[in-house]
Amino acid sequence: MEQTRKNELSEIARNIRIGAIEGVYNAKSGHPGGSLSISDILAYLYFEEMNIDPKNPKWEDRDRFVLSKGHCAPALYAVLAEKGFFDKELLKTLRKADSFLQGHPDMKHTPGVDMTTGSLGLGISAACGMALSGKVAGKDYRVYTIVGDGESEEGQVWEASMFANHYKLDNLCVIIDWNGLQIDGAITEVMNPTPFDKKLEAFGYNVIIIDAHNFDEIEAAFAAAKATKGRPTAIIAKSTKGKGVSYMENNVSWHGAAPSAEQYEQAMSELKA
Repeated sequence: MEQTRKNELSEIARNIRIGAIEGVYNAKSGHPGGSLSISDILAYLYFEEMNIDPKNPKWEDRDRFVLSKGHCAPALYAVLAEKGFFDKELLKTLRKADSFLQGHPDMKHTPGVDMTTGSLGLGISAACGMALSGKVAGKDYRVYTIVGDGESEEGQVWEASMFANHYKLDNLCVIIDWNGLQIDGAITEVMNPTPFDKKLEAFGYNVIIIDAHNFDEIEAAFAAAKATKGRPTAIIAKSTKGKGVSYMENNVSWHGAAPSAEQYEQAMSELKA
């Protein structure tokens, strides 16, 4: 990827992080850590990879995205606003009673949201259904879903994986956000789901491991996913929880907490720098 484009995507990812922090701060609740860890992946998906139209959110032939780790909605809302699905000012209404930006994604009310998620394991299952539907209907659209590493402790994730392999869903790309931390601590201490690569390979995936913050590796992984036929692809994206805000990085206490006014100012200062 040319350096100019990488710089542009880095700027978009920075804006996503700023939008996510803006939302969580104004809501006084939310999940900033995992939102920041997926911002680079979201920037690439929405501004480089996916065939979508903000002016026609329900376009039948669009690519689909499902945020299976639905608690990280602040990042999804931020990228949707950045892409032009709705005004960025609305990010400040996150979790407000009269806002369509609920604590978890809602496909019925939020433009650009393809699936309502929140109950962990649900999203990847729905993504599998979307992918199979595309196959049956003879459509060319692709389906992308981001699954949390802690979320992968859910049995439903592996049932969906059997389904994806059984139906040869090569139009499905599952991204595992491997930041190593979940609400109660390190994933390896809570309920160790690793090794991801060997398990996913055993479930029939074409497995690719990348640095979730390296656009060259992100680009190569999605290109390889598109080129893979006859089976789904899983991209294991090794990320940093809280990426971009020094006091949040690799700090489990920021899984689900809102910054104070002073912490908000520091986060904005670091991100805007």
